[in-house]
Amino acid sequence: MLLTLFFAFLVSSVTAKKKDSALPRLNNTEAVEAFIDSAEVVIIGFLEGEESHGYKELLEAAKQVRSVPAAICTVKEVWADYSLDSDTITLFRKADNHQENLVIADAKKLEADGLVNFISVNEIRYITEYSQVTAVGLFNSDVKSHLLVFANRGTKEYTELKKEIGAVAPEFTGKFLFVLINGAVKSNYKSLSYFGLKSQDLPRIGIYDGDSDMKWLLPEGELSAERVREFCQSFLRGELKEVEQAGSKPKTEL
Repeated sequence: MLLTLFFAFLVSSVTAKKKDSALPRLNNTEAVEAFIDSAEVVIIGFLEGEESHGYKELLEAAKQVRSVPAAICTVKEVWADYSLDSDTITLFRKADNHQENLVIADAKKLEADGLVNFISVNEIRYITEYSQVTAVGLFNSDVKSHLLVFANRGTKEYTELKKEIGAVAPEFTGKFLFVLINGAVKSNYKSLSYFGLKSQDLPRIGIYDGDSDMKWLLPEGELSAERVREFCQSFLRGELKEVEQAGSKPKTEL
């Protein structure tokens, strides 16, 4: 009797563990849309099933990148709603309403580490901290105007400013990417210098327009949500083109 109970417990434990480790299944377009809307960045495997090439790799990558929810959709009728016709792992993000596709058949070598890199590079949020990794996704985005938040991580101003700007960023979806540049990191000194800034000058707010390769600094003063919002709107109205640019050296990337 005890042996039977132990065996039953063992089987149920293994089954539960297997179930817990599986990716959520999205069975219709409504479920996919709800999942996409549930977070700033999500990743979905549009795959034929759990035996498909890419599923195990996605499952492992999802365990490593907990900040990005992952799911699977095996219903091909739903794939068509996202212009997909073959097994694809797709990242959706709200900051620029972007859909980044990784077509399994086109991937030369698909591994979990490669998927982690795919996610990290394209994990652009309402506020994205600038790094060598995120720079790729930022400059590959169709949105070429960047609202730059220069601040030194670890300071009170950094935390407060991130919260203040975070409330504004969603209002400019598809118009601006909001980028946080940590002035305390030596590798970012070049970005500060481009705007004529030094670490001790922070926090400051700037705008970089990739289309025109022009840049401006918000005049010193209170860095409130209202001022940042008006700064962004001034750019969109074309008013900043008449304002003197920040710094003096021409540059095409941060």
